[in-house]
Amino acid sequence: MLKVMKNSNLKLNNVRQCVALVLLSVTLFFSPAKGYGQTAVGTSKVWGTVDGIAVEGVVQGPSAQVSDLQIACVFEYTEGDIFNSPPALPAALNGLVHLDHDIKGLLTELRKSGRFQGHAYETILISPPKGTIGGKKLLLIGLGDRNGFKADIMTAVGSVAMHEALRLGVSDFAFASDLKDAGIDSPTALVAGNVVKGAFQAYRTQLWLKDKGMASFRPISKMILLAGPAFFTVAGEGISAAIQSISN
Repeated sequence: MLKVMKNSNLKLNNVRQCVALVLLSVTLFFSPAKGYGQTAVGTSKVWGTVDGIAVEGVVQGPSAQVSDLQIACVFEYTEGDIFNSPPALPAALNGLVHLDHDIKGLLTELRKSGRFQGHAYETILISPPKGTIGGKKLLLIGLGDRNGFKADIMTAVGSVAMHEALRLGVSDFAFASDLKDAGIDSPTALVAGNVVKGAFQAYRTQLWLKDKGMASFRPISKMILLAGPAFFTVAGEGISAAIQSISN
């Protein structure tokens, strides 16, 4: 009897230790970046202006942000990838989950069926009925295999975003990398900065072509970069650094 009780206590202690480790992992993963607090949803700040385009940061999800064009990034599909938390953000904080919900599961259906495979730089344009989401149009950009993700890819993704925005003739666009939503613990400042650098590389190429009479486009007035409450400030640091490097 004593042996049974000891075994039971040992098992109970093991369970408690496992639970504690899981809770610790979740806390560490979802805590704000070190040295930063939570920023209220809806907070916005113009981090700077480049070539007449305001670069604004907003604490908002891709489903709610009002814009002419909403851009969201997704990896190649794996079963339940945006819903399994952790590593994905919890549903209440997960912009991709909210987006999928608001477009009636279309995001998951597109990806799961293979109609949109999410290969690196692959794009698909969606025109949701008015009032479905904040953006008038929704553009998905693929990020490829999540297991091979490196922050460098976001420079090219930023270029794709700007090229598509110019092609569509929008006056502003909102960009959500959605890496944290997908469960990738990425370097927030570096990712945000790379997106900005890539976007303005593309924009300046189009300006160069325009000067030569080889391109025409409607000017972009604002580029909006979305961030979660825990990552707004650190993303802003990366955006500001990128703007400074572009402007020098």
